[in-house]
Amino acid sequence: MTALTITVPEASMAALRRSPVEFAQEMKLAAAMLWYQQGLLSQERAAELAGLNRRDFIRALARNGREVFALTDESLARELGLEGPEA
Repeated sequence: MTALTITVPEASMAALRRSPVEFAQEMKLAAAMLWYQQGLLSQERAAELAGLNRRDFIRALARNGREVFALTDESLARELGLEGPEA
């Protein structure tokens, strides 16, 4: 696992009323949800980044009004087996 160090303005931490640990957890979840919605991470990898199992990640998506299943035309075709040389 990789550890990162980031600098966050204290005013932001105070405005959000979050401890550094809470802030880091929420930031990982926010990044995981964004990158999942953009199709950059699978649901499994996004849940892992957020420190959650898939069930709890799906619940977090729903709680935050995010699409639970992020499908593009390409990913749907792939799931249905409609792309490739034989399609």
